[in-house]
Amino acid sequence: MLQDIRDNSQGVIAKIIIGLIIAVFALFGVDSIIGGFTTAPPVAEVNGEEINEAQLQFSTRSLINSIGSGIDSLDQGLLQQIALSQLIEETVLRQSAENADMSISSDHIDRAIIQTPQFQLNGEFDSELAVRTMASQGYSVPTYRQLLRQQMLLSQVASAYSSSNFVTESELKRLAELSAQTRDFRYLSIPMGARTLGMVIGDDEIQSYYNDNQSNFTKEETVVVSYVLLDQLAIAAAIEVDEDELLAQYEQEREAFEGSTERRASHILFEVGGERSQQQALQQAAQARQRIIDGEDFAVVALELSSDVVSAEEGGDIGYTGGSAFPAEIETALNSMAVDEISVPIVTEFGVHIVKLTEDSENEFVSYDEVSARIEQEFKSAQVALIYAERLEDLSNLAFETGDLQTIATDLDLEVLESKAFGRSGGNSIFSNQSVIAAAFSDDVLLDGNNSEVVELDSSKSVVLRVKQFDESSIRPLSEVESEIAVLLRTQMERDAVQALGDEILSVIETGADLDDVLVSNELEWIEEKAAARVAFNINRQILQQVFAMRAPQDGPERADITLDNSTFVLIELTQVDPGSLESLQQEERNAMTNALLTDLGSSDFRAFVANLRETAEIQQSTNAFDTF
Repeated sequence: MLQDIRDNSQGVIAKIIIGLIIAVFALFGVDSIIGGFTTAPPVAEVNGEEINEAQLQFSTRSLINSIGSGIDSLDQGLLQQIALSQLIEETVLRQSAENADMSISSDHIDRAIIQTPQFQLNGEFDSELAVRTMASQGYSVPTYRQLLRQQMLLSQVASAYSSSNFVTESELKRLAELSAQTRDFRYLSIPMGARTLGMVIGDDEIQSYYNDNQSNFTKEETVVVSYVLLDQLAIAAAIEVDEDELLAQYEQEREAFEGSTERRASHILFEVGGERSQQQALQQAAQARQRIIDGEDFAVVALELSSDVVSAEEGGDIGYTGGSAFPAEIETALNSMAVDEISVPIVTEFGVHIVKLTEDSENEFVSYDEVSARIEQEFKSAQVALIYAERLEDLSNLAFETGDLQTIATDLDLEVLESKAFGRSGGNSIFSNQSVIAAAFSDDVLLDGNNSEVVELDSSKSVVLRVKQFDESSIRPLSEVESEIAVLLRTQMERDAVQALGDEILSVIETGADLDDVLVSNELEWIEEKAAARVAFNINRQILQQVFAMRAPQDGPERADITLDNSTFVLIELTQVDPGSLESLQQEERNAMTNALLTDLGSSDFRAFVANLRETAEIQQSTNAFDTF
């Protein structure tokens, strides 16, 4: 059926019909045509407030985007249920906040928008860029402000719970007794070695293993594909920008700069919280300031120390201010600073800063040579986005209409490329992408020999492919895997030998006989560990986990044996358990323990609060909420 549509869509009559359909849709709009037939019922109601299908679709897409690769292996229905559950929780939380008269001011929302890096050019808010970016994400300015208001409101509710707990001294003591506990023990380690080298592996053993485990030697089915790649970088490289346009843009920016009274600043932030007190942050800020005064580069120190990792990557640059963009404490300091001056440590609600004034309104605007590359890139970016969208539509149409890739390559000035063989588990480069793999092994492409649909690798690259060669799965011959099997058999023999020696040592211990002869003959010795902590880095993690899982010894040592992931046999004797004490902890460790406990308590309380809101809310879900996906 699909092939018939492909073939018949080439005719003149078919194209006329399609053209008429397009014209009707263009005149009246898709929404007006489709919306006239039916109004989709809500997928859920929360205390009388409807959650519609569009909200659920958007929430599901956001969830899928956050998961990233491997999405094809997940149950789509489950993802939709998770997305709906998140929408319901957000709704009951928002309703609760609004009922409690919590709100976010317009000024707060405005400041958040102005400080959003995606809405800035050269550190300065650009309203046109902001509107374009919002539109590309499917938002108008009012709907984006409403979404931001809701996110900030929910964050305010969560913050209220996460910061409202306290920890008692007795709780800290009990936690310290466990977390700072130490244990004395010793252990024998029997690694795999060369105990079976004198034992011959016969051909009949190899043959038998091969016969019994042929599924392990299956060569997966593979394809070689031809493909064309539409890439924004290649489009950008072919675009030439008129020098006059660049000069005109430069003049606009220069005039705007000279007419402003803004200052530009960089900072290094030392966040307060967790393991860092305000006093410690002040000391660290003063030390960093002295390093810069002594000659170190501000940008280097910012990259090394700043808690604001986004600005640190830009040398600490936080953009421009007209007197209100930064916290009041920083604005006050900037008013009295000269260009390139480094401030003393400044305390704000975000932590402790040292600030450098990098530009003010009295500076001369940068020369054209310094910014021409940036202006050219911005011009190209705007053109590339438009050209890419047009060619992507052409690519989609041609992929459906043509029976080969060469026509597509000729029409869109692309090159037909060829992959290396890859299977359903994927290959290298773009062939590790799950969507590309799914397209290559789809029935339409693999069995029917058609072009694939357009596969969008990311926001800047798309590909269309067709299968050039297909090789079915097969069993690798014995001659090809004989050496692999020999290694597998030898490894198993070594594991058996290690286990047998471990069993022998356990037997000797149980009978009370002298163990020294066995240890000497096998070149083994006890390894002693005194006062080992839970986080000891010099002890194998699996051994340490086993030690702290054992009960305290009563009459004599407590014994256990384990086999590590590398097949090493380990015999453990636990001799003593010493509880930790709060007094033994340094102040930084005590603060970290307190903060961790506060975080856990806050998270627990917040989850309980949300669960209670859900239980007491009137929630109705449509029985066919997921049928439309």
